[in-house]
Order: sequence, then C-alpha cells, then structure tokens
Amino acid sequence: MPKTFLLLGTINIFLCIALGAFGAHGLKHILSVDMLTVFHTGVQYHFYHAISLLVIGLLLFHFPKSRLIPITGWLMIAGIFLFSFSLYALSITGTRTLAMITPFGGISFLSAWGILTYAIWKEK
Repeated sequence: MPKTFLLLGTINIFLCIALGAFGAHGLKHILSVDMLTVFHTGVQYHFYHAISLLVIGLLLFHFPKSRLIPITGWLMIAGIFLFSFSLYALSITGTRTLAMITPFGGISFLSAWGILTYAIWKEK
C-alpha cells in the first residue's frame, strides 16, 4: 500500500506541474483574470494534496497496520477530483453549476486531514 500512494503522489505532482504550465502559458490569453485565478486555485490545492499523498505513502512505512491512513489517501484522491478538477472544468468551460461539486472536494480534504490526525494520535 505505501507504494500505491507514493506512485499516486508522483503522478499527481507531474499533473500539477503540467496543468500549472498549461494555465500559465496556454490559458493566460484565453481566460479572464477571474477564471485564471480559479484554475490556479485548483492547481494549488491539487499540489498540496499530491505532496500529501507522498507523505501518506511514507507514513504507511511507519504504521503499516493502520487501517485509517490509507482511507485518508483515498479521501485526498477524491478531494483532488472533486475540488481541483471541478475548478479546472469551471474555469475552462465557464459552467457555473460545476462549482456545486467543489465543496464536496473540500469536505473530502478536511475529512482526510481530520482522520489522519486521529490515526497518528491513536497509533502507538
């Protein structure tokens, strides 16, 4: 399981760099300043949680029997899709209804961090 989250982390960091470059160079002259900011917010939170997936992988080496730590990784993946990808889609398409998905990603992120805090506190 540690390798799974390390791979997911590296793949998502790659995506963050590619999407960040795409936003900075490819979308700079296409999107409004507001929509470019929305796209950038998606990349920012995606990057935070991509790095966090690496941390999850490393934590699983220290706590290999934990059942809660992998759950936090999967919640972070869900958060990346629901939060960041909804912001990418919103900024590119301008479809405001996509913004209704974003809070569910935020809840996934918050749940992941809360459960991770509890999991580490609980481990001996």
